[in-house]
Amino acid sequence: MRVLGKCTVLVRQTRSLSTPSGRRRVVVTGSGAVTPLGNNGPDSWRRILAGESAISRLSAEFKGLPCQVAAQIPRENLQLDQHLTKSDIKLMSPATQLAVLAAEEALSTGKLCPKQLSEEELERFGVCVGMGMFDLAEVYGAWNQLQRGYNRVSPFFVPRLLPSMACGHISMRHGLRGPNHSVSTACATGAHALGDAMRFIRSGDADLMLAGSGEACIDPLSIAGFCRLRALSTAFNDNPAVASRPFDKSRDGFVMGEGAAVLLLEELEHARARGAPILAEILGYGLSGDAYHITSPSDDGAGATLAMKRAIQDAGIAPEDVTYVNAHATSTPTGDRIESHAIGRVFGAHTPQVRVSSTKGAHGHLLGSSGNLEALFVVLACANNKLPPSINIEHLDVDVNVVTKATDWSADQKRRVALKNSFGFGGTNASLCIASYI
Repeated sequence: MRVLGKCTVLVRQTRSLSTPSGRRRVVVTGSGAVTPLGNNGPDSWRRILAGESAISRLSAEFKGLPCQVAAQIPRENLQLDQHLTKSDIKLMSPATQLAVLAAEEALSTGKLCPKQLSEEELERFGVCVGMGMFDLAEVYGAWNQLQRGYNRVSPFFVPRLLPSMACGHISMRHGLRGPNHSVSTACATGAHALGDAMRFIRSGDADLMLAGSGEACIDPLSIAGFCRLRALSTAFNDNPAVASRPFDKSRDGFVMGEGAAVLLLEELEHARARGAPILAEILGYGLSGDAYHITSPSDDGAGATLAMKRAIQDAGIAPEDVTYVNAHATSTPTGDRIESHAIGRVFGAHTPQVRVSSTKGAHGHLLGSSGNLEALFVVLACANNKLPPSINIEHLDVDVNVVTKATDWSADQKRRVALKNSFGFGGTNASLCIASYI
């Protein structure tokens, strides 16, 4: 091992010590985020714990639409020109730009400099970054240009549109030649990306992975489309800060958000050999399908139940080991209720000891980038022994133990174990089991 500046570089490949199951262990060594709450992970986490909301009223461009609120990133605060060249900005969609920034922060907090890695290490360093939904404004804008003539369409239109290009740009930017895998499973995208990346490392296909998702599609057409589905909140247009209210009796739909979050996942012995900071461990990953409806979960929550049970089984733990669930709960009338019932079915008599929260009250629903951002908050909860709250709850109407104020997770040294749920249109479900590192 050698040290170059602030970066610790491993110059030989390492192999994991065998676990009881014979599997390689996967830990989180870095994290990065660009969210409506802040331009980095620490600022976003601080505001989550403070119970603040980043939801505001939309501009005049959205006039006439039933929903007038969203959780937007103030573009003037991003200072993209300090991180990206003019060529980068031309080549990258807004969602890709956010994912690239989040990946940079994940590498920085993970104390890893890809440019200083050996060829062998770069070949075992991959990227798994997805996108749930491309920006419809890109398509509409290109169509308008086409009406003015074929040559008006940008040669970068298709590359900017592809959901896989965030993966591609991050890989090219850092010379990462391991698995290059993009996920697009609606609102479960970010969680699936993390779970797939964990499996790449566990199976030996890679030693390091940058994993997560980016999303930026708050535009009039997208808002109109979700309004037509009657999925968005419309009852709190005059009080945006309280519009997203998971588990509250008066919830009436989700609030769209945007942003990106990327985690640096690493094989345990690789991380230990280079002295990396270890924030948490990913123990398990469960997937399922509802096989029910294009947008609604089944009333019995069978898909959510299966995903959680499979994550627990994959982790090799008992349901009683889990003491926190970071819920998908988006603030829709049926979805929150069904998920709470599914949690009860998974944990049975242990349910009262399982605390539950959804941070979407603060940052809205980031669609394909929700599972990864919220998984980042679970990682920080593991590392800091703090549970993030659900805000805007006035009248709780679900039968689970909801955290409404930031609170200590555990009073002793017992391992902290959580589930992170994400569910998407088409009935696609993911659940991650994340724990404090021991």
